[in-house]
Amino acid sequence: MSRLEGKIAIVTGAGSGIGKAIAETFANEGAKVIATDINADNVNKLAAAIGPQAMPLQQDVTDPVRWQEVFEETRKAIGNPHILVNNAGLVIPASIEDCTLDEFRLTNAIMLEGVFLGCQNAVRAMKNNDQPSSIINLSSMAALQGYSPFLAYSAAKGGVRSMTKSVALHCKEKNYPIRCNSLHPAGIDTPMVRQDTVGARGDLPPTTGMIPLGELGHTNDVAELCVYLASDASRFMTAGEYPVDNGALYQPS
Repeated sequence: MSRLEGKIAIVTGAGSGIGKAIAETFANEGAKVIATDINADNVNKLAAAIGPQAMPLQQDVTDPVRWQEVFEETRKAIGNPHILVNNAGLVIPASIEDCTLDEFRLTNAIMLEGVFLGCQNAVRAMKNNDQPSSIINLSSMAALQGYSPFLAYSAAKGGVRSMTKSVALHCKEKNYPIRCNSLHPAGIDTPMVRQDTVGARGDLPPTTGMIPLGELGHTNDVAELCVYLASDASRFMTAGEYPVDNGALYQPS
């Protein structure tokens, strides 16, 4: 399959979990992938496994200068990007009573300010593209229903949800060839979700077949939707929010 043939994609937080699956799936679909992560070893290993279609870059998404460099290095090495996936993130378990201001600021610096910087650089880079372009922001079910044990995470992801719509509408008003959508995964089987402080347990989710309610999803469940939203097949879809949650949003807690 080659749904992304001829596309150039930047994927942040590509060293593990959802970002890794997105980078691998994009490459399998024909895209050239710039895989960025604060952990250089992880993205170097990922790019080596993918092959010549991937280029690894170390990136701290809170650094505005590094964002400019990532786009410039992409242009020089491969060409102007058509796709940005803002995926980098972390989770610090803490309720409104427990969350410190430093924890709140760090979480929002990575997952809200980092997405802002990514979107801003992407719009500036993609607005003159001669083919449709796509920004995909990883939000969360926390933005749609709130997670009391993860106050800062929920706040950041809620901001991503609203910012996505503002970016999308700006691009429509300016007649830029850029769509912007947000994805809202529930529990997906990643190292972040399985860390002791978050506490996910159980068997690995299957890659095929239906998943029972309440079980973790597979990273490919998110990656496949990203492929569709990155491809020209979704040309009529922008400012949207797409749960990847196995129906959890509509079930009683």
